[in-house]
Amino acid sequence: MKKDFIVDNKLDLSSYKDALDLIEKSRYILIITHVNPDADTISSALAISNFLAENKIKHKVFNISDNLPQNLDFIERYEKITNVLPKFFDLVISVDCGSKNRFGFEVDENIPLINFDHHKSNDNFGTVNIVNYQKSSTAEVVYDFFKYNGLYITKNTATSLYVGIYDDSLAFTINRCDEETFEKVNFLVKCGANPSWIANRLVRRDSLAKYRAIPRVLDSLELYQEGTVASIVARPEWLKDSGAHPRDTEVVLDMVLSISIVKIAFFLRITDDKVRVSIRSKGTIDVSAVAKKFDGGGHVNAAGCSIGTLDIDEAKQIVLKEILETTKE
Repeated sequence: MKKDFIVDNKLDLSSYKDALDLIEKSRYILIITHVNPDADTISSALAISNFLAENKIKHKVFNISDNLPQNLDFIERYEKITNVLPKFFDLVISVDCGSKNRFGFEVDENIPLINFDHHKSNDNFGTVNIVNYQKSSTAEVVYDFFKYNGLYITKNTATSLYVGIYDDSLAFTINRCDEETFEKVNFLVKCGANPSWIANRLVRRDSLAKYRAIPRVLDSLELYQEGTVASIVARPEWLKDSGAHPRDTEVVLDMVLSISIVKIAFFLRITDDKVRVSIRSKGTIDVSAVAKKFDGGGHVNAAGCSIGTLDIDEAKQIVLKEILETTKE
């Protein structure tokens, strides 16, 4: 029987213990991070990985790609992440995956699965689902799992969790950050996480290629509906010319959303032979509804999806039409 962490916004705290029971009974655990990995999925996985390693529990952290965010290489056990599946595993833990298609491969449905996530669009695909869309990040959800079960949080685990909360909350600026979030990061600091050191490792090690690509992406800015809707693109040839990775240009989306008149901004680039679309909004505009139209998902103010075409301009018109239709009064 599936056990869900949230039922009608009421917490089923027994799922914390159910998850730990599965971990303790397993012989080999596969921790899955999502395609196009970000700091939240990697840091959440490594927090669990550090705990498992410290308790001599066999496991692997898996990502289907070998192209990981290099600015996370300071997190303990980062170098252990692999894109080679182990021959045997009897438990799967997924982190920050709103659906199984975020794994990038098929998982045997007979293998128990613990689903840690914070996306409102999560469809509770796990055997045990620890999903809380009210939290700032999956790292914060994993923190709750540790604390509820009375698990010791070492410096390495604390650093991992802090990174995920810091990055996915946009440095504690999103509206899902609350008093509890700050109590948690304060505790993580007491456990050994170093805020200034982490921030410097995350945001002050950019590549030169990033700053060669950003002006071209900014120059692609187009405004619609009296400037309230904005689009930007990162064309493959620009990334190739600059040597930048698509994730190097993602910061531009938040820059565009910072323009006072803009209420919705979306960003298109080609990733894994599809046009990847990220959508952001201000206030109560629910862009996850747009992403769902294309089998994507996310949060009210931050969502994403993929469009089955390699033509960025065609994809832009498809998404723009849906944004205008979904958000019109």
